[in-house]
Amino acid sequence: MESLTGQRVTRRYPAGAEPLKEGGVSFRVWAPLRKTVEVVTDAGLRRLERESDGYFSGIVDEASAGTRYSYRLDGGDVLPDPASRYQPDGPHGPSVVVDPAVFRWNDAAWKGLELARQVISEIHIGTFTREGTWEAAIRELPAIARTGITVLEVMPVAEFAGEFGWGYDGVQWYAPSHLYGTPDDMRRFVDAAHSLGLAVLLDVVYNHLGPDGNYATRFCKDYVTSKYTTDWGEAINYDGENSGPVRDFVTGNATYWVDEFHIDGLRLDATQNIYDDSSDHILGVITRAVRDAAQGRKTIVIAENEPQETRLVRPAEKGGYGMDGLWNDDYHHTAVVALTGRSEAYYTDYRGTPQEIISAMKYGYLYQGQYYKWQKQRRGTTSLNIPKSTFITFLENHDQIANSASGKRMHQLSSPSLHRAMTAVTLLG
Repeated sequence: MESLTGQRVTRRYPAGAEPLKEGGVSFRVWAPLRKTVEVVTDAGLRRLERESDGYFSGIVDEASAGTRYSYRLDGGDVLPDPASRYQPDGPHGPSVVVDPAVFRWNDAAWKGLELARQVISEIHIGTFTREGTWEAAIRELPAIARTGITVLEVMPVAEFAGEFGWGYDGVQWYAPSHLYGTPDDMRRFVDAAHSLGLAVLLDVVYNHLGPDGNYATRFCKDYVTSKYTTDWGEAINYDGENSGPVRDFVTGNATYWVDEFHIDGLRLDATQNIYDDSSDHILGVITRAVRDAAQGRKTIVIAENEPQETRLVRPAEKGGYGMDGLWNDDYHHTAVVALTGRSEAYYTDYRGTPQEIISAMKYGYLYQGQYYKWQKQRRGTTSLNIPKSTFITFLENHDQIANSASGKRMHQLSSPSLHRAMTAVTLLG
């Protein structure tokens, strides 16, 4: 792209505010249905140039890292950036320019992560410590490393509305929630984890946008589609009209976490609600983007997939998407029945017998096309010829399984190893 003065600019990502080495900030936003887009800063207004593909872009010389800005659409609405890197006042406030080059990493020797023989603890930054911040979580890392846990899976951190949330209603996918600290605080957390031999996965939600603070559709309604429905709202548009920039937005986000935050991989939430009828499924595109962004480091991509479709982890040459791991819901469900006696809802079809638990460890999924009474349809596809380390056996926090009498929080402990059965949950933090 070219600047307002004709200067050629190379950007890292399709959208967002990027500081330039030579000074100023490159702004770019996708708003194909808008006639004008202006950047609003303390220095005033700067009108962006419209590109042929519906993007608006330009350089603001007066802007730099730390500058607060918004976009003014058609001379009216003043809104935060859908690709904002930081929202210090929450999703409704102005965005802030962030320079990732300022942070100095100390993990050059870190080689990344392979899935087999890992023990994963899922944590929520907002509840992991009393303070609920990245800084406070860093203090707990040495104790975690001593337990034998090897990977921390951080629940979604994308900016969301309100003072508390599990992260599954994120609205600005590039902005780590201001509730937990700054983007550099998140980088410090990852850097500290790597120094202790702990890998870090990030849970991401690419199937829907949250209902409060979602301004992306004000820039273009084609971020979402009515062609499909999800359990939480409108589906993301991966295969309809104007889906190209949406795919770039999401692929860029996956790249961003690995590149700028040194995340070791992603766990994709509810992939059954990520719909794409194109020839190159977005799940395969995301997986390749994560690999490329790592620049030689080993990364993993894990799917939560309620229908238990194993094609997600099959290689592309066999019709799959090339992902690394699958959350083994069957193991979880039968283990919970065994430990608690619960048999309602999606536990209905499980007996919790030793054989079910052994079979889930041995074969991966229990349901590989059999009739599933709870859903009144067949469930799952064959897991034969898939490495057993692909299937992540896990238990969640259930009061019926264990009681945290000391008030410590209980977190999910996962083991993708065929030879290591989960027999207990671990009390942490």
